[in-house]
Amino acid sequence: MSATSTTARKVVAFAGQRILYRSELSFGQVMSNLRARVGETTVETIVQLSSMPGSLEAFEEKVQQYVGDSGFMLFAEMDHGRWIEKFGIKRRLIRWIFGNPLIAITMIRHDYSAGLFVPVELLLAEADDGAGCTVTYVVPSSLIAVGDNPELLAAARALDSKVEALVVSAAS
Repeated sequence: MSATSTTARKVVAFAGQRILYRSELSFGQVMSNLRARVGETTVETIVQLSSMPGSLEAFEEKVQQYVGDSGFMLFAEMDHGRWIEKFGIKRRLIRWIFGNPLIAITMIRHDYSAGLFVPVELLLAEADDGAGCTVTYVVPSSLIAVGDNPELLAAARALDSKVEALVVSAAS
């Protein structure tokens, strides 16, 4: 006899909001500005920290060691510019995955599906003419808070503000 299972599929439509900041600063300068404000670690390190004995406060203290003054840490960087060159595209193009588990929990505690969109991402692209660059990201709350959940929306909007502050400070 085989076990039967029921699978239900639910579609929830939503509209993300993409923000593009055009900067007259060079790609290298904006990248340098971002790096100066964001700490760096890996998701694996955060998981290791969480599995160490100790209180929640001790975990939070350990995590803070990896956080930059923006409140974020870089988890991954993908240099699309290196591989798109094979296709004849000469452009510096970097994708970042960054966040902070102490910020993420403010949303995930209200709706675990927020984990689909934290950490957040941005794309730094050199301008076509090589003068300046563009920083592109999707407003986190437009992806995270798709239902009627005021606590989730408030936490996601706080994240929106932090991401925007980082991008503005790096691109200005």
